Amino acid sequence: MQVAVVTFDGFNELDSFIASALINRCRKDGLAAFITTPTPVVTSMNGVEVTGQRPVEFVTEADVVLIGSGVKTRDVVADDRLISRLPLDPARQLIGAQCSGALVLARLGLLDDMPACTDLKSRPYVESCGVTVLDAPFYAEGNIATAGGCLASQYLATWVITRMLGEDAARDVLDYVAPVGENQETVERALRAVHTSHAAQAL
Repeated sequence: MQVAVVTFDGFNELDSFIASALINRCRKDGLAAFITTPTPVVTSMNGVEVTGQRPVEFVTEADVVLIGSGVKTRDVVADDRLISRLPLDPARQLIGAQCSGALVLARLGLLDDMPACTDLKSRPYVESCGVTVLDAPFYAEGNIATAGGCLASQYLATWVITRMLGEDAARDVLDYVAPVGENQETVERALRAVHTSHAAQAL
């Protein structure tokens, strides 16, 4: 089971790295995430250069595709050639977006009939696409999910792990990475966010 964490130039490190790091704690169970980029090297919003692990075409074979956010997402959605390299299929893939990544899902026509979550700065741009933005950190319908706020990337990862491997696997990962003394609180908060949106459905 493969996860493409789509990471564009100008990306937010928290969005791409938290999701991929949490999911990759499930490698022993056959679930692996890869930083997936449109160019061999991308540079984060803070100047961190990262070499992609997979080219963007990897999205066509991935079981899960997560679209990260960044300061250049509006440029991404305006680039027809780049958007054409993202032929996503919610009928066979789990598809998630973090913060401004919701703009990409809207541009692909994947949010036509559902509300979404995004960050405060991206909200007016997502709403201008005709999408209702929720005052919530996470929302999912069927095989599509969105998360708002950098640290909500843990909820996106929790959703992926729960859908692919089950709740127990998600609990194990969250318990391991939780701040010491806040294990139960961290686990329950993440699972509550996922279950509240009716996201934990059979793939």
